[in-house]
Order: sequence, then C-alpha cells, then structure tokens
Amino acid sequence: MSDIEVDERGYPSRRTAHYALGLLTVAYIFAFIDRQILSLLVEPIRRDLQISDFQISLLQGMAFALFYALLGLPLGRLADRFSRKWIVGASIFFWSLMTAACGLSRSFSALFFTRMGVGIGEAGLSPAAYSLLSDYFPPARLARALAIYTMGITVGGGLAYLVGGSVVELVSVADAVSLPLIGQVQPWQVVFFIVGLPGLLLVPLVAFMTEPKRHGRLQEAGGAERETVPFTEVLHFVTSNRAIFLPLFSGASLLSVIGYGTLNWYPTFLIRTYGMNVGDIGLQFGLIYMVFGTLGAFGSAILSERLAQRGYSDANLRVVMLVGLALIVPAGLGPLMPTKYMALCCAAPTVMLLNAHLGVTVAALQQITPNQMRATVSAMMLFTTNILGLGLGAVVIASFTDFVFADDAALRYSLAIVAGIVCPLAALCLRFTLLPFRTRLVRN
Repeated sequence: MSDIEVDERGYPSRRTAHYALGLLTVAYIFAFIDRQILSLLVEPIRRDLQISDFQISLLQGMAFALFYALLGLPLGRLADRFSRKWIVGASIFFWSLMTAACGLSRSFSALFFTRMGVGIGEAGLSPAAYSLLSDYFPPARLARALAIYTMGITVGGGLAYLVGGSVVELVSVADAVSLPLIGQVQPWQVVFFIVGLPGLLLVPLVAFMTEPKRHGRLQEAGGAERETVPFTEVLHFVTSNRAIFLPLFSGASLLSVIGYGTLNWYPTFLIRTYGMNVGDIGLQFGLIYMVFGTLGAFGSAILSERLAQRGYSDANLRVVMLVGLALIVPAGLGPLMPTKYMALCCAAPTVMLLNAHLGVTVAALQQITPNQMRATVSAMMLFTTNILGLGLGAVVIASFTDFVFADDAALRYSLAIVAGIVCPLAALCLRFTLLPFRTRLVRN
C-alpha cells in the first residue's frame, strides 16, 4: 500500500480507507481492553495490595487519565504537523509494554505509575486517528466511519469482560507462579501480561498505512493551502467559538463521567449486590457491552444521517443531546433493581446510549474545524472529557460510597445518584450548543 489510490475528489479508494479504518479500530479495541481490564481485577488487587475503593478509583481513573489527557494536546499538535501513522505506531508500542508492566507492580504506587504509562501511550491514538479518518472518508461517510472506529470501545470493553472474565476466573484458582527473570507473581498480575503483550503485533501493520491528502485546509490570501497553523491560531479559533466549544466540551465530559463511572463500577456493583462471580459477569455484561454498545454506535450514526437528510444541519449534535435525555431512566434505575436479571436488562439500554454519542460527537467536531487544527482541537476535547470523565467518573462514584455512605454495599446508590445528576446536566449543555453550531456551519 505504498501508492495510494484516490477518487475524483482526492479521497483514498475504499480499499485503502477500509484497511486504515480496520487497523485503527483493532488498535482501539486493544487500547480499550488494556485500559479496562482493571475493572475485573478490583477485588484481588484490593486484597493483595491492601487498598480502598477510593484508591482503586484513582487507578481506574486519574492514574490513567492525567497524562492521557495532558499529552493528548502535544501529541495532537504533532499529528497536525507530521506523519500521523507513526504517532499511532509509537503509541501502540508504548501502551502495550506499559500494560504488561502493570503485571510487575507489587504496590499501589508502582501500579499507579504503570497505569500512568498506559495513559501516556494511548494519548497518541485517537487525535491522530480522528484526523486520519477525516481525510480517508468524505463528509457524507465520516459519521459512519467514526462509528466503526468507536466500536473499539464497545468491542474492546466487551472483550475485556468476556476474555478478561474467563482469564481472571481461570487464574484465580491458581497459586502464585514463578516466572523467569521476574520472580513470583499473583494471578491478577499474569492477566496484565496476557492482555498487554499481543498489542505489539499491531505495530508492524501500521507501516502499511499510507498518509492521505489533508482535506479542508486553511488557505493563504492568494489561495494556496497553508501547511500548518500556529498554536495561538488554534486557541483563537476555539475561544472565538466558545459559544460552541464550551457547552459541547462540557456536555461530552458529563456524559463521559457517567460512561466511565458505569463501565468501571457496574461489574463490582453486580458482585457486591447480587453475589455474581467474575466469570458470569464477564460473559453476561461482556455480551451486553459488545452487542448493545455496537448497536448504539451504529444506530446514532444512522439516525444522524437520516436527520441530516431531512435538513437538520446540526444532526450530529442533536443526537448527542437526545442521548443525554434518554440516559436518565435506565442509568438511574438499573442499579436499584431488586434482581440481577433486571439490573442486567437495564444495563442494555444504558450501554447502548452511553456508546451512541461518541462517534457523532467527534463527527460534529470535524464538521466545524479546519483540517490543520482537527487533531489539536480533538485532543482539547479529549482532554476535558478524560480529565472529567475518565479521571473523575470512577472517583465521584467511589467518593459517594466511601465518604457519604461509608458502606461498600451502597455502591448501587452511588451509581444511581451520579446518573440522576449528570445526565440532565449533559443534555442541558448540549441544548445550548445547537444554535451557535448551526451558525458556524453557515459561515463555513
């Protein structure tokens, strides 16, 4: 694939674009497995490292999110200026090694440090991927392509539960093992080796991706395309359009709070409230996440396309707002159900809606952002969504459990309360975005 085939509009051929989309999606699947596997290891890690729910929430959230969010900005800037595929390849290599390194941790601080490394590695993937996909696919097909890419969350999250649940149950009955050069490790440490190292196989495949021509670039006064824009100009673009970006980033961040909080704590809630074992949760919740999460991602893209065909220029954002409203009922009621079967039934629409907003949110962002700024502005959005969502989602829920209720069994009430607060606020923020978003599209 060294010579790239293009159509009459300058976009790569479908074969070339689909190869890149498939590879980026698989990379995102691996990223999400490595990111999420910790949620199935809560109890053995707590036992062996003697730590609390609050400390676990720091490992799930802030340890990963801090550098994931902070380094997304400079790595996004690099993706706007240099080869995006090499940024993707280096990211995969580093986070895979750091996931495996989590298995070497023998203390809370060591595990915190290696989780930070996973976040550093994964920070380079999505800003570069969003920018690449906006140049591989024309606008009419971009929302669907991004929906496929965000399947990395649903498939990766589902596999983290399905495969992870089986692996955890398999190794949980084993004794500590002694590995060459490493020494004695606990079964939960072995899980990190198993899920982390295979990601290295993706790195050479990235070499066969080709950088597509950048579309929608800003131009000089004479009509020539500008190669790059200074960061100050990116900041000016965002601040001058703050009526769009402030409520958009806020709404997306609030949805991430409930999304990551639910993803991290729902399995533990099922264990504590209904006595489910990890293997059953991995199978049942994993299937729900894969099937209904994928339906949500594709369903929102199709709904957005239908609304756009009916004349709604803000179709992508409108779908995100509707998701926030619809989430209130299943996300709030699911943890309060009297049986595990009813809780799992409520988990299905919750998971579907939590994954419905991701692709269309990114598609909306690409609609209004010049090409030379897309990776950087995407990184800005990821910064806010991850600091608030990934960084605080698990922490907020754990804080209610530890500091308000002071009872591990009250986790179900923490989940319900956070959903009842966050979802309406997200929908309200996104409602304020619609008019300035439409105005900006007209100006474009």
